[in-house]
Amino acid sequence: MSEIKIREGLRADLPAILNLIKELAEYEKAPAEVEVTLAEMEKWGFGAGKIFDFFVAEEKATIVGLALYYYKYSTWKGKCLFLEDIIVTEKMRGSGIGKLLFDKIIEVAKKEKVRRLEWQVLDWNEPAIKFYKKYKATLDPEWLNGKLTNHQLNLL
Repeated sequence: MSEIKIREGLRADLPAILNLIKELAEYEKAPAEVEVTLAEMEKWGFGAGKIFDFFVAEEKATIVGLALYYYKYSTWKGKCLFLEDIIVTEKMRGSGIGKLLFDKIIEVAKKEKVRRLEWQVLDWNEPAIKFYKKYKATLDPEWLNGKLTNHQLNLL
């Protein structure tokens, strides 16, 4: 593996990040579900109402991975960090980039003294499940995820 550099994401990285997001959607068999635009990512990642941060993994100045996270609040625990996604481009999966990105997220969680680092993993994504189990992570089958889409919200 060539030298991989992990760094904070920049505004200029957003087109490559959106491509990684679309690649993940293809992998998860849901390409039509990606609705976010570059303009929205710029606003929410770099504007006055910033709501997320991210790290990128670079190989030879090409972005090959992403870890996108944000803070949330738990009524029982307080400040928590939520890892929305770790994405590694298909040709680089299995090369240790996911570990480098996850370790960087752990570093942030420790520095910020969050009470919990959380994420979700699809129940069929065996490579990701095995990855998180290496960290002795708790994968909780008890909680169900609830959501209302924008369309559903507008019907209420």
